[in-house]
Amino acid sequence: MAASYISVPRDLTKVKSKVMFNLTKRQLICFSVAALIGVPSFFLVKSVASLSMAALCMIIIMMPFFFFALYEKNGQHLEVILKHFIETSFIRPKQRPYKTNNYYSALERQADAEKKIKAIVDNRMLEKSIKEERKERRKDK
Repeated sequence: MAASYISVPRDLTKVKSKVMFNLTKRQLICFSVAALIGVPSFFLVKSVASLSMAALCMIIIMMPFFFFALYEKNGQHLEVILKHFIETSFIRPKQRPYKTNNYYSALERQADAEKKIKAIVDNRMLEKSIKEERKERRKDK
């Protein structure tokens, strides 16, 4: 009697639920969109160019959808990887200097800010007292 073995994956987090035709929901959606765009483009190009050129154009048009459906690296799909690539290459600055927030310098900045605030308040108080003196002089006259 021959024993039949079923392979069980060790990491169950990598197991994806299959919906139909042993494909995941993501793969079904991407393949459907590829077919909806690729097949009409085949017939449009076929009316203008040769059959082999139409098939080649259809493959080129459908290939990005296949990549989005199938490619996955470190648990991240292609669009996440592309987003990270675009952010690091074009959006964020190339050199990011390391800046520390020293506690001593933070205390110095706080003390400077308090001195400036005190100077502003003292200046306002002085202006207020000068205005009051002028009002009293006017009342005396």
